[in-house]
Amino acid sequence: MATLTHSGRAALAAALASQTLHFAWGIGQAAWDDKPVPEPIDATALVSEVGRRLITEVRFVTEDPAGEIVVPTGRYRVSNDPTRHLLLRIAFEFGDAPASVIREVAVFAGSKTQPDLPAGQRYFTPDQIAAPGILVALERITPIHRSPATRETFEHVISL
Repeated sequence: MATLTHSGRAALAAALASQTLHFAWGIGQAAWDDKPVPEPIDATALVSEVGRRLITEVRFVTEDPAGEIVVPTGRYRVSNDPTRHLLLRIAFEFGDAPASVIREVAVFAGSKTQPDLPAGQRYFTPDQIAAPGILVALERITPIHRSPATRETFEHVISL
């Protein structure tokens, strides 16, 4: 079996970064609050999606113990050259899913929205999605109790 090299992984990361990417969130199941449930590797959708936002910042990053980007998997710094690590930054607005309890988040590639939506719209509810795209990454998280007074932001690094 051939080995996928770091440069090959960087090429895959570059291909992923060139696609339309959305960050979706969902309410999942309340039973997850009491006992962590691992993410299924064969998942193709969230259990109960409430919406998704277009990801507008995608950057290559490299591992760096002194890096200014800190996520649960480590520290990174921005790279001008393609690497096997992609940083995704997402900022939901105050009114996005304002009364939901968020328990799951995901990255989708190649989503298509309904064609009759207003130009410039960046947040989409499930009924506004024409084709969900491919689920790239899934995470079940500690519940976030949404409030219209809070703007949720996420920084995720996807490593290939």
